[in-house]
Amino acid sequence: MIIPYFMTTIIFNKPYGVLSQFTDEGTGHPTLKDYIVVPNVYAAGRLDRDSEGLLLLTDDGALIKRLTDPKHHVEKTYWVLVEGEPTQEALSQLENGIKLKGYTTQPATARLIPSPCLPPRSKPVTPHGPTSWLEIKLREGKKRQIRHMTAAVKLFTLRLVRVAIGPIQLDDLKLGEWREISSEEIKKLQGR
Repeated sequence: MIIPYFMTTIIFNKPYGVLSQFTDEGTGHPTLKDYIVVPNVYAAGRLDRDSEGLLLLTDDGALIKRLTDPKHHVEKTYWVLVEGEPTQEALSQLENGIKLKGYTTQPATARLIPSPCLPPRSKPVTPHGPTSWLEIKLREGKKRQIRHMTAAVKLFTLRLVRVAIGPIQLDDLKLGEWREISSEEIKKLQGR
């Protein structure tokens, strides 16, 4: 008798300071195992320890490849608190691509947004001047890319929250909580 196997895919609202992996490798930082009890799922992309928000985990290798390979153009949406007041020129630079160490970022979208309603961060943000919130949408995701992009236009990232991967959004998922996504959401992620 063949037992059917159903893929598991969840989204998690990762808090600040949590590693996007299940082992801490001696760092002493909290990890996914402190929040998620679902076996055999892996992060489809990462958020660095200082970033917050939507993390998608699955045991579906094909879905991980689709979400992390830039050739599939799956858009990720971030809310970014920066120190400074962005000019139109800075926003245009972010949108047209920034030259970073060894590569130029792909075109993105960047716009000013009103302060979003977010829970306070466990380690408060301490700006040294005026701040602004940006919404940045990328179709790639290199290590600490948004932080490097904003720094290149003299806007230093103070807080970074991923709020969407493709059509999947954080919505009302509370900080530190996770939920399984529906089969309809899976189809949308797969581009069907």
